[in-house]
Amino acid sequence: MIRYALRRILATIPVFGIVALFVFFILRMTAGDPASILAGENATQDQIEGIRQSLGLDQPLIIQFKTWISHMASGDFGQSYYFKVPVTDLLIDAAWPTISLTITTLAFTLVVAIPLGVLAAYKRGSWLDRLIMGFSVVGFSVPAFLVGYLLIYVISIKLKLLPVQGYKPLSDDFWLWLKHLILPTLTVSMIYIALISRMTRASVVETLGQDYVRTARAKGQVEWRVVVRHALRNAAGPIITVVGIGVALLVGGVVITETVFNIPGIGRLTVDAVLGRDYPTTQAIILLFSFIYVLVNLLTDLACFLFDPRIRE
Repeated sequence: MIRYALRRILATIPVFGIVALFVFFILRMTAGDPASILAGENATQDQIEGIRQSLGLDQPLIIQFKTWISHMASGDFGQSYYFKVPVTDLLIDAAWPTISLTITTLAFTLVVAIPLGVLAAYKRGSWLDRLIMGFSVVGFSVPAFLVGYLLIYVISIKLKLLPVQGYKPLSDDFWLWLKHLILPTLTVSMIYIALISRMTRASVVETLGQDYVRTARAKGQVEWRVVVRHALRNAAGPIITVVGIGVALLVGGVVITETVFNIPGIGRLTVDAVLGRDYPTTQAIILLFSFIYVLVNLLTDLACFLFDPRIRE
C-alpha cells in the first residue's frame, strides 16, 4: 500500500508541470491587460508601460515563465497585482471560509444521501423509491444560484430566520458561524445529495441480489443488519468513488455559492482575480484546485484499497 501511494504521488509531479505550463500561457492569451486595468481608464500609454515594466510583463513569456516557476518552487507565489499583498496570504485568508463550507456540506450530504439511497434500494419500485429518485432528478436539474436565491428570499427575507449573506469565523462565535453556513450548505449540497443517493441506491440494489445476502437472510439475521453490514458494506467501493468525485467538484462548485452569499472564500477570490486579470493569484488558485483534485483522487483510491479486498488482491 505504501509503494502504491508513493507511485501515485510521484505520478502527480508531471501532472502539475503540465497544468502550470497550460495555465500560464492560457492566461496570457486571454483578452485584457493587467497593466491597463490597474492604471485605470484615464491613464496614458506611458503610465501603462511603466506598470507593465514594474510587473515584469514586458519581458518575453519564456523569461516570465522561468521566473514564476523558480519562485513557485521555493513556495513564493508572488505578489497579487490586484490586492497588492502576497498571494500566499490571500489564499490562507480565503481558505478558511471555503474549508468551513466544504466540511459542513460534505457532512450534511453524507448524513442525508446515504440513508436515502439505502432506503430507496430497500424499497425499490415503491412510491418511496420513486419519490427519492424524483428528488435526485430535481437536485441535478435546478441551478445552484437559483436554489440559493430562493432560500434567501424565503428563509432570510420572508421568515427572517437566518442571515442573508456574509460569513463569521468559527473563532468569533460557533452559532454565528453555523447560522451563516446553513443556507450555503443547503444550496451546495442539493446536487451532491442527488448524485450520492443515486449511486448508493444503484450499488445497494446490486448487492442485495447477491448470494451472500440471501445466505445471511436464510440464517435468520435481522433485516437491518443484512442491509447495512452485508449490502451497504460491500457496495462501499462505488459510493466512496462518487464521494471523492463529489468532494473534488465541491471545491470548484463553491465559486457560485460564495458569490451569491458573499462569502470571502476561494470561490469569491477566484472571481475577483479573474475579473482583475490578476495573473499570480489566478495561477495559484488553479494550481491549488489541481492539487486538491489529485489529493482527493489519491485518498479515494486508498479508501477503496482498504475497503475492498478484491482491489488489494
